[in-house]
Amino acid sequence: MAHTMDAGAGGYDRQVGMGEAVKLFFSNYINFEGRSNRGEYWWAFLAIILISFVLGIIDGMLGIMVLGAIFSLATLIPGIAIGVRRLHDIDKSGWWLLIGLVPVVGFLVLIYFFIQKPTPGPNRFG
Repeated sequence: MAHTMDAGAGGYDRQVGMGEAVKLFFSNYINFEGRSNRGEYWWAFLAIILISFVLGIIDGMLGIMVLGAIFSLATLIPGIAIGVRRLHDIDKSGWWLLIGLVPVVGFLVLIYFFIQKPTPGPNRFG
């Protein structure tokens, strides 16, 4: 299993910066097991939004919409994986991510889950 939260070392509330969060985001791109804390999730989320914004500007200047589309496809699976690991951090099944398919209410529920404090100590996901 790839490195996510040093579950054996009790790193559930470990502080990560944006650079480390992005590194973990891409190094765990297909890892749906383990946990990702709030910092890891939100720093990676912010980085992806900023990169998407910059690529959108570049696409607009070039008159093509290729770079943003390629980046979106490249981050789709890692984005789902980090969302599942973040849900694991609060002791929820990754299947809760599907509630995001319900318009408005699903989005609000996921935001609520993603801002919650992690389960202290080990849980059933690590």
